[in-house]
Amino acid sequence: MTILWADDEIDLLKPHIIFLNARGYDVVTACSGADAVDLVREQHFDLVFLDEHMPGISGLEALERIKAIAPQTPVVMITKSEEEEIMDQAVGRQIADYLIKPVNPHQILMSLKKLLHGSELRQESVAERYRREFSALGAGIDSCADIEGWKCLYRRLAEWQMQIGDARDASLDEMLDMQMCDADKAFSRFMCRNYLAMLEADPRTRPVMSPDIIPRRVFPLLDSGQKVCLMVIDNFRLDQWLAVKPMVAEMFAIESEELGCSILPTATQYARNAIFSGLMPAQIAKMFPQFWADEHSAESKNLNERPLLELLLGRYRRNCRLGYTKISDSAAGEKLVRNYASMSENDLNVVVVNFIDMLSHARTEQRMIRELAATEAAYRSLTASWFGHSWMLPLLRRIAASGARLVIATDHGIVRVSVPVKVVGDRSTTASLRYKGGKSLAYNPRRVFEVKHPEQFGLPAPSVSSAYIFATGRDFFVYPNNQNHYSQYYEGTFQHGGISMEEMLVPLITLTPKK
Repeated sequence: MTILWADDEIDLLKPHIIFLNARGYDVVTACSGADAVDLVREQHFDLVFLDEHMPGISGLEALERIKAIAPQTPVVMITKSEEEEIMDQAVGRQIADYLIKPVNPHQILMSLKKLLHGSELRQESVAERYRREFSALGAGIDSCADIEGWKCLYRRLAEWQMQIGDARDASLDEMLDMQMCDADKAFSRFMCRNYLAMLEADPRTRPVMSPDIIPRRVFPLLDSGQKVCLMVIDNFRLDQWLAVKPMVAEMFAIESEELGCSILPTATQYARNAIFSGLMPAQIAKMFPQFWADEHSAESKNLNERPLLELLLGRYRRNCRLGYTKISDSAAGEKLVRNYASMSENDLNVVVVNFIDMLSHARTEQRMIRELAATEAAYRSLTASWFGHSWMLPLLRRIAASGARLVIATDHGIVRVSVPVKVVGDRSTTASLRYKGGKSLAYNPRRVFEVKHPEQFGLPAPSVSSAYIFATGRDFFVYPNNQNHYSQYYEGTFQHGGISMEEMLVPLITLTPKK
């Protein structure tokens, strides 16, 4: 690699240059900022060391000209000055590093390694650490005995997803995906055995499930006299939260970062109505039939979230000023940003964000979106790009400025499916790829989670013979008619409704505005 070093006392730096030459770096020298600019114009350099104080043009002026010629070349500013103003100017002009004289050869080498070899070294480190932990993660998959253990394991796997996705190592990514698949299968077996017991446990002490989110995570904040904004982001997974977390952390201190548990089916109609009502779907259908739309109803399944929330507040005797907004496009999001000041006097503001759900459906139906989000890492990247360049960040700034506590939740996550499972049903059978409800279902019982008594699981039963089945792991349901076509069409798409860590273990975050 070729390095340019510009310093008016370059002769005094010969020991440093010999040190770098011995490690394979070719060092070209210049005695002034103007000479450095000319050299950058004439040839390519992998990195430039630039003294801040030289005769003629200053180091900062030379930096600006070098960046105009070679904007991608990293520049390291070296200076005797410790003045904060000079540091600020250098950082503002996009220097890659800032060193204070006198520098020793190892400082220079460290800066070179960080800037020129950092990505490669990080990849090697990630690969080494993941291979060391691979066996421990496998043992954890085999030994998880309770839901808290599964939450811890899923967090570890999601963190590895982030690191390996950043490293862009295809072999590691394949290893991790196989391990995630094994974990989803084992988690599905665990939930098939334990889901009913979780539902029947005391709602005040069990792991936080969809109906518990507002009573257990929102009401205590309201009771302490604080204003609260509950943001429900549809289809929001743990890895997506980790991708946007640094942006949120600029405005909010993270008070608690936990995983809730979505109810089955992990679908908007069921899980989100459960959040806003504080009830299981069967209870909603029985107590408030006017607010429950069955699977085959022509009306939207989530038109009644606000009235269900108002009923929940009434049952818990919470007399508070309420604002409710559902965002389905950028125009609505931008309008909310403009109007948030008028809402800041509410005790509780609820914001429902549908973008990620729309993105997952678009990925299934639109070839271009499939190409853009071909992998888990690409899908996360799309989510983070939208989050950082849409109305979301301005809205979060408004919420933080208002002093309100922010609770971020979701109704369910999604999983990328890969294994078709044949099922037969009549016209009354639901159309979802990850769960089916109906009267005449035919399937292999060893490949599904059966619910033959829906009322025990808090699910509506339109008739006495109604039953539900849920896909587990990475499976998805297909009908025998044109089976090969639909198997190929849906393989690799993101779906929800069934049992997997990604669908059921969902982020639940409580945040406090930074001063």
